[in-house]
Amino acid sequence: MARRTFHAHETARVDELNGLPLASFGRRVFGYAIDLLVVVLLWGPFEFIWVRYVSHEWDGRGNYNAKFDFHEWRNIMAALVYFVLVNYLSNGKSLGKWIARTRVVSLTHRRLGFWQSAERVLGYAASTAEGGIGFIQFFLSPNRMCAHDRLAETIVVDERKRAMRPEAATKLLEESESLSVGKP
Repeated sequence: MARRTFHAHETARVDELNGLPLASFGRRVFGYAIDLLVVVLLWGPFEFIWVRYVSHEWDGRGNYNAKFDFHEWRNIMAALVYFVLVNYLSNGKSLGKWIARTRVVSLTHRRLGFWQSAERVLGYAASTAEGGIGFIQFFLSPNRMCAHDRLAETIVVDERKRAMRPEAATKLLEESESLSVGKP
């Protein structure tokens, strides 16, 4: 019987991405902070209505006991839905990433998939749960990948440096920007 050996799964997609400038940690945190603010601003009115009329956490004197934290299931679900859907529908460029001029790019497909978006969001929880070590991996990885990037097989690129990119990488990124949901 022949002995099985590991074969690296480097793909043409990885070759296409070679040379893209990677986003810095600060730029990634900046974009993420903006996205969290967007989640709070979008979900806040719904949270208020829930507390006032559904859960009755209102004390009757005009005060309510609602806090927007990420420990209540409603707030967690709002953040999950935002991050998964927005990154999927925008092909890795949420509002925060747009402002920070970064983009999440799939290492396996031309378009960021729905499941990859979900894996990234769930990977944030894993990175945090292990005491932040998943985020520290950014500084140890030659490709600046945190735990959630590794899990979802993605990288985060810096779009400010488009002029510095190799020609093939620039063309690839322009093509990925033009892709929309529903188009192959």
